[in-house]
Amino acid sequence: MNKCYSELTQFETLVERYRYLKLGGELGASTFGFDRYLNQQFYKLKEWKISRTRVIVRDNGCDLGVPGLEIVGMVIVHHINPITIDDVKNRNPILFDPEFLISTQLNTHNAIHYGDETLLISETPLERSPNDTKLW
Repeated sequence: MNKCYSELTQFETLVERYRYLKLGGELGASTFGFDRYLNQQFYKLKEWKISRTRVIVRDNGCDLGVPGLEIVGMVIVHHINPITIDDVKNRNPILFDPEFLISTQLNTHNAIHYGDETLLISETPLERSPNDTKLW
């Protein structure tokens, strides 16, 4: 059964969304192996870049689309369901469909793939105090 954005957004917190998405893979497990060049070519496609931009805008640049959890730095657009070599070779429309994509940051992305909840960034906003000189 495929997971999707519509179901994901029924969960409110980052942790709940992470638990819905987590794959629990093994560290270092190969996704594309010797065919890795295929997914590298895929991420250069104009169609992918357009879909990626739409997803980031839809999610307001927030981690797993959770309001208030803005991603600082690089945004990764994650395929909610693992993609295959055949998906890429045949340009399966699901690869570009925002219903199966979500914005995330690197730590959250790694947590999803490796099942390590400790990689998640805290949902608690940083509290500032008077004369606090430490930058965010």
